[in-house]
Amino acid sequence: MSGYILCQTKRAENPYFIENISINIYSLEELCYYLYHNLYLVDETIFNEELCDWIQEELELPKLAAKLRAATGKFAGVEDFLYPVFKEINYLTYEEMKNLNVLIHKFDEEAPVLREKQKGDALVENGMYVHAIRVYQALLQKPELEEAREGLTESICHNLGCAYSYLFQMEEAVEYFYKAYEQNKSRDALKTWLFALFSIRTPAEYKAEAAEAGADRELMEEVKKELEHFTRKPAPQVYSQHVDTMLDGFTREYHRNTGS
Repeated sequence: MSGYILCQTKRAENPYFIENISINIYSLEELCYYLYHNLYLVDETIFNEELCDWIQEELELPKLAAKLRAATGKFAGVEDFLYPVFKEINYLTYEEMKNLNVLIHKFDEEAPVLREKQKGDALVENGMYVHAIRVYQALLQKPELEEAREGLTESICHNLGCAYSYLFQMEEAVEYFYKAYEQNKSRDALKTWLFALFSIRTPAEYKAEAAEAGADRELMEEVKKELEHFTRKPAPQVYSQHVDTMLDGFTREYHRNTGS
């Protein structure tokens, strides 16, 4: 798959629309690329009768369409769809196929709520924040989150806060960053909440709410220095265009420290 791959099949005149990330694809190679890089977004909204019709009529691959139709009704496993598509044009190298096998095995072994959480994460990575929020919100209604993995509720709330912040809905972002903090009272979660809070509160409001949440002087100073670093001003005012950049930094540190 590395490097350039020339189209081995017909290029469609009419594209197939992948709703999950709102893109049109015109070839089997493009479909393969999407599937390989978005395993957790592979579901019945992609593999359905409409896709089979498109492969048969637009790409003129009736045999492949027939193989996929045989699996569409039962949707037994993600491999039932992936392997026929990849093998049609030998899209993957040997090493890439081995890696895919490992990913599929992990996918099959994971609890449904963990797969859904990964789906939400994949949607965020593709910039589909509204779709991701729906996935995360639905997950928070499920009682088995902590049974599937300790700290999962905190991680989902944190990612919800990020998704809202990328939409510049900072009140909602602050709400979910605080819910993440409430789960385990971790310093990293509190730090992220403080940063988001700073962006929408007056200095007096920020200090009062931070004190009420239990933020100590050392953490307040740490957040202040990082805010100054990003804005490069002695007394920074956080504008909306700086929010994404700084949250990305806090999020990377959060995930590095929590392993979520």
